[in-house]
Amino acid sequence: MRPDHLLEARGLTLGYDTTPVVHEVDLVLPAGRITAIIGANASGKSTLLRGFARLLEPRAGVVLLDGEPLHRMRPGDVARVLGMLPQAPVAPDGITVADLVGRGRHPHQGWFRRWSAADDAAVDAALHATATADLVDRPVAELSGGQRQRVWIAMALAQQTGILLLDEPTTFLDLNHQIELLDLLVDLNRQRGTTIVLVLHELNLAARYADLLVAMRSGRIVDAGPPAQVVTAATVRDVFDLRCDVIPDPRTGAPMVIPIGRHAPSTTG
Repeated sequence: MRPDHLLEARGLTLGYDTTPVVHEVDLVLPAGRITAIIGANASGKSTLLRGFARLLEPRAGVVLLDGEPLHRMRPGDVARVLGMLPQAPVAPDGITVADLVGRGRHPHQGWFRRWSAADDAAVDAALHATATADLVDRPVAELSGGQRQRVWIAMALAQQTGILLLDEPTTFLDLNHQIELLDLLVDLNRQRGTTIVLVLHELNLAARYADLLVAMRSGRIVDAGPPAQVVTAATVRDVFDLRCDVIPDPRTGAPMVIPIGRHAPSTTG
């Protein structure tokens, strides 16, 4: 899969009812790279992702997919290029893991195209990549929060789109599964050229795994660029209202945030 699908926002304003949430955002999501959107709660991260996913219609500005206004494109055409895993997806009552993950293949079906060996292979690969193959006969409602999250990610992977948007995909996952998931997304990016865009709360993981960080506050972009540019003590203070030290990650060299709390022990006699 070539990284040739470009998603961008121009003057994008989004909101709910009468409340604007995202204000006049200009942002190009680099094709074939991993972008993480970071910020405090209620900063507009998820709303921006929903705008990129065609789940919210712009109040002003436009989202472009390969130069075409996203909201004017046919839903089926969009779904074959762009996949989205929202923050709190809801499974239909009684659905099994196999059926839910299989729904990731629906955009590839048509009036005359039936389920194929390629669909089987895509679902099987997604199940094994997320360590959920042993859950295929289980009802989704009976799974733990972490298991359900991995099953939803499997469905998104089965869609095999050129662009994959994920809203807080590490929610409900323990630390081991968080790392496994992010490693999986890196593999997907490097091996298939899939453009990955995700909202993350864990700043150090975002800095370690993303090529580009987009820092938001109050619905606006504060800074965007490589982690070494964005993750500074000044930006963390401006975005999160948090005092911190920033040091190199001893494993990767990526910037790593060390919070300074009110009761942090002093190292100075």
